[in-house]
Amino acid sequence: MRTSFFGGRTPCFAGGLAALVLSLGGGAATAADVQAANPVPRVVTRDGRHALFVDGAPFLILGAQVNNSSNYPDVLPEVWPTIKRIHANTVEVPVAWEQVEPKEGQFDFSFVDTLVEQARANKVRLVLLWFGTWKNTGPAYVPEWVKLDGKRFPKMITASGQPHYVLSPHSRTTLEADKRAFVKLMEHIKQIDPQNTIIMIQPENEVGSYGSVRDFSPAAQKLFNGPVPAALLKRMGKSPGSWKEVFGDDADEYFNAWSIAAYVEEIAKAGKAVKPLPMYMNAALASAFGRQPAATYASGGPVHHVIDVYKAAAPSIDIVAPDIYTRDHAAYTAYLGYYARADNALFVPETGNDTEFARYFFATIGKGAIGFSPFGMDDTGYYNYPLGAKDLDDAKLELFARNYTVFEPMMREWAALAFAGKVWGVSEPTDPKANHTQVMELGPYRATATFGQWQFGTDKPTGNPQPTGGAAIAELGPGDYLLTGFNTRVRFDGTQPGSGQMLRVEEGRFENGKWIFRRVWNGDQTDYGLNLVDRKQVLRIKFGSAQGAAIIPVGNPN
Repeated sequence: MRTSFFGGRTPCFAGGLAALVLSLGGGAATAADVQAANPVPRVVTRDGRHALFVDGAPFLILGAQVNNSSNYPDVLPEVWPTIKRIHANTVEVPVAWEQVEPKEGQFDFSFVDTLVEQARANKVRLVLLWFGTWKNTGPAYVPEWVKLDGKRFPKMITASGQPHYVLSPHSRTTLEADKRAFVKLMEHIKQIDPQNTIIMIQPENEVGSYGSVRDFSPAAQKLFNGPVPAALLKRMGKSPGSWKEVFGDDADEYFNAWSIAAYVEEIAKAGKAVKPLPMYMNAALASAFGRQPAATYASGGPVHHVIDVYKAAAPSIDIVAPDIYTRDHAAYTAYLGYYARADNALFVPETGNDTEFARYFFATIGKGAIGFSPFGMDDTGYYNYPLGAKDLDDAKLELFARNYTVFEPMMREWAALAFAGKVWGVSEPTDPKANHTQVMELGPYRATATFGQWQFGTDKPTGNPQPTGGAAIAELGPGDYLLTGFNTRVRFDGTQPGSGQMLRVEEGRFENGKWIFRRVWNGDQTDYGLNLVDRKQVLRIKFGSAQGAAIIPVGNPN
């Protein structure tokens, strides 16, 4: 048995984690759930924190989303090598309405069968993306029999009275047809997947409308002139009235958001009645700072300023999630803050696959996110530049792979600690005001991450040649912290009397729930802070102080 200063013998986290999971889950996470062979995945919330429970315990999605047209059996051989290369544990894959119901009332789920079988063979979980009434706001993935029958399946009408490209959320016929196909999919999943290879569902994709703030059809206009639903009034603390009377200049967008959210709620609720898998909706984002005209972004989608509308209209949707493609550090971290809420688990189901996006993994999981997933992760040769990379070479893949390989063996421990509210993380900033520095407040300690310094000495941080740095910290117990990351220096300072000094730093790894000691860091490796370089390093740090001792900073000042 290898030893360490953490309790003498190398600690095993397996038993402790199970106890932590049960205590954190409260009434929602019972012992029976943990012991059950195949508990259905679910999102659990307690004290404003969240966890995705898979197999009865918290699970961190180390995700990858394939390209939109990689959802056919013959293409899957071009998916799995990339998934293995980056060590993803979960793959997000579209299932299109046109694919499963090419003729009305006739269903074909053969691709789903193949996908699930191959996912199990490749030892990954799945998130299925239902491309139905809306995909990037449009109807591209509805069956031809829907596309060609505008009378049965009407489009939205613009304010000028012209047909818009978006299917109307006020069409009962369209809703019932989409719902029927989605329920059939859920019935098939229930039949073929008792193992819960599929852990979550995304009904629809980036809903909303570009170019028209809402539907102005007669049916929509009648509802718009009528009363605001009571559930939304209660949520927003408003008095009764018409949409314009209650919401003023925001009325059109709020009405569209309610209409779409209520539409998807019916679909999600019906699907959950078959198998209650967690369900989320993703957002094509509005500006992170200030308000732009609603017609210039996906009006009606779950952008950050209408999250409350979605919570009121769609209680069957567990999470609203941001698809973040901005490269700007300030905007990216702002979006994380908007969606990390006491009533909403943070999940980034899509982000860019270019070099600078990999570092945002650390800021994301540091906010307690249940998962992170770059888009376009396959070898089909398609690249969505400028949102993502111009090409997906080995150097880019390695930046995502190194993150995932660090967290792969300890993802459940991390997810449980996040659920306990004991994690922090930062990504290398590019905004000038940040001075290549990020700070994490840990309570008794302040951790300062700097980017672009030599490993020795007190030179000023200047930033890495490319912004690739990031760090994540978890509190394992009093005075006991885990630190990992890349291309950054981290300095700890006490913030209160008794915070104490750093007693020892161990480098090691997690293996089967156990901390495996490799070596002690000291001297040059600790005098100027803890330098996380371009290789995988996991550190465990112990702090302590003699009675009456002064606070001693860890590492010399910059």
